[in-house]
Amino acid sequence: MGAPNRTIGERRGRRAVPWGVLALWVIVIAIAAPFAGQLGDVQRDRAVDYLPASADSTQVATITEQLPGGDSTDLVLVYHRDGGLTPADEATAAREVARVAAEHPLTATPRPVPSEDGTTLLYAVSSTEPGQDEEARDAFVKDIRATVTGEVGGPGALATDAGEVYNSLDGPLLYTTVAVVAILLIVIYRSPFLWLVPLVVAGVADYLSMAVTYGLHQGFDISVSGQSTGVMTILVFGAGTDYALLLVARYREELRRVPRPYDAMLAALRGCGPAVLASSGTVAVGMLCLLAADMNSSRGMGPTAAVGVLCALVAMMTLLPALLVVLGRRVFWPLVPAYGSEPKAPRRSLFAVMGSSAGRRPLTVLLTGAATLAALALGALTLPGALKQEDSFTSTPEAVAAMKTLAVAYPEMGTQPITVVAPTAGAPGALRTALATEGVASAERGRSGDGWTEISVIAAHPPQSAAETATIKELRQALGDGVYVGGPSAEQLDMSDTSARDRNIVVPLVLVAVLLVLIVLLRSLVAPLILLGAVVAVWGAALGIGGLVFESLFGFEGTDPGLSLLSFVFLVALGVDYGIFLMHRMREECLNGTEPGAAALTALRTTGGVIASAGLVLAATFGVLINMPMVQLAELGFVIAVGVLLDTFLVRTYLVTSASVLLGRKVWWPGPLARAPEPAVGQGPERTPVGV
Repeated sequence: MGAPNRTIGERRGRRAVPWGVLALWVIVIAIAAPFAGQLGDVQRDRAVDYLPASADSTQVATITEQLPGGDSTDLVLVYHRDGGLTPADEATAAREVARVAAEHPLTATPRPVPSEDGTTLLYAVSSTEPGQDEEARDAFVKDIRATVTGEVGGPGALATDAGEVYNSLDGPLLYTTVAVVAILLIVIYRSPFLWLVPLVVAGVADYLSMAVTYGLHQGFDISVSGQSTGVMTILVFGAGTDYALLLVARYREELRRVPRPYDAMLAALRGCGPAVLASSGTVAVGMLCLLAADMNSSRGMGPTAAVGVLCALVAMMTLLPALLVVLGRRVFWPLVPAYGSEPKAPRRSLFAVMGSSAGRRPLTVLLTGAATLAALALGALTLPGALKQEDSFTSTPEAVAAMKTLAVAYPEMGTQPITVVAPTAGAPGALRTALATEGVASAERGRSGDGWTEISVIAAHPPQSAAETATIKELRQALGDGVYVGGPSAEQLDMSDTSARDRNIVVPLVLVAVLLVLIVLLRSLVAPLILLGAVVAVWGAALGIGGLVFESLFGFEGTDPGLSLLSFVFLVALGVDYGIFLMHRMREECLNGTEPGAAALTALRTTGGVIASAGLVLAATFGVLINMPMVQLAELGFVIAVGVLLDTFLVRTYLVTSASVLLGRKVWWPGPLARAPEPAVGQGPERTPVGV
């Protein structure tokens, strides 16, 4: 009686495990709920919030916040008529501006600045009424817009419009991502029910990642922006769905050999779990290298992206298995994998054909593929220049429309101030130096307090033009240490400079970190170098394609300064992720006695379909960003999506495979597989696995 009772007890215990996991997840979500909902409250998207504390622009923003009245909100009221303003137009403008001055405390009385052609009238309006409160700033801007009939632009209005765009991203981004993933899963699984399970789990993982990110912000003050939270959602759904595809494929295979779903799931987790853990860990390590960046937005992106990947991993390796076991085989309907059944004999797959061509002429394939990637990478030389603030939107909000009007009406005049803060004792000298600097049209002393004085400088050139940038550099050099130059244009300059410094630090760090992880995982030096070289080539080619289409096809007027760094980190980490799946299977085949060349082709044939599906899902999820209203997100999404597709269908299929065939056992040097071939004795018939 003991053995049967023990067996019954074991069965009951096995049935209880998935239900226990589900109960634990219910508790986790209940705990996470209050924190996930607050993530949007700590999101900051001002340009100065993206910059390091050491930047001149950040120093200016910090000091001006301490001046009497606090941080100022600077606006530009623009009155324009194509045929020329009439006296009635000018009277209306004067009346409306007087009303604004009466209803709000302004730092100075606004004065009209007419354009030479008489079509436009400009009023500069500045107020410390909102202070640092973004909600108060938005209310101030909206009240001004309700008061005047002209367009309202300037840094304050641009910040309000940018905030509204970022706040509107969450819903459309999530819904579009879910829809794209759902469609792809339905096509891949050909089941009316199965697609919903990983999609729900990905949604749970996204919710958990929001709570964890909020906790990191509260505990470690990491920067949270609309860009980082949007990318985190994409990563959760993209990477999470990839892990689900691999697990479900292996689980389906095990269900044909194992009678009970619980045991089949354990076998599936043992089979593909190590590769999934290794790949997700590599992605997380790559993302965390961004912590070495000076740019707040990039540094905050690192832990945020890592949280997204790790939450997706935990959910797909615990919650998804529990749900699949509870639902049983019927979740696969109508293609239910019955115990003891044989899978339908597969036709010769596309990847088998590709592998055959790489196996027949490996050197030709390798050189042709490398030349193709190199040619595409040359397109990076045609990338448009640095992205201006007014060009950051794919649509045209009112602040941008106002700035475009000013650019036409005042082609040789600065229309937004450059803010200089100097110690009060040296303020007169700083004012004289500013006025004497080439490219400065005017300068006047502003507020003073706490030992600092604000000086407002107007350049003689349009905002964020090359001439104005040169003026800012001249000012910084002439004014010397201890005097800071900031404002919107200076912020963009600091972002470009900081991004350039970050590339020099983070790129080598990512390469070294990922290489070390790959060496440990693959127990080889050559194979990791092949994978790393391949993904770097993919990044260059994807960026080059971006250079060819950003301006000509999408109409983007500039390139985000952080694009090259962020796209590099993501493509290296995610590309290596897929490379691990392929190399893991190659190594497994070699350990079973298969020659490396044949092992490479077998690995491609057996893993190609599932990993291609995963690549399509990941590319599609990042492709969602292309339709977002921010140029920075659209550019990042395009480069990563194109890079993932190149990696899936060109680099991993042809280049890595052909290089492995050419090198033979040298690909595993200096590991034991490179030295002593194992004879293929007693090897049974080849299985046709669908997982990794």
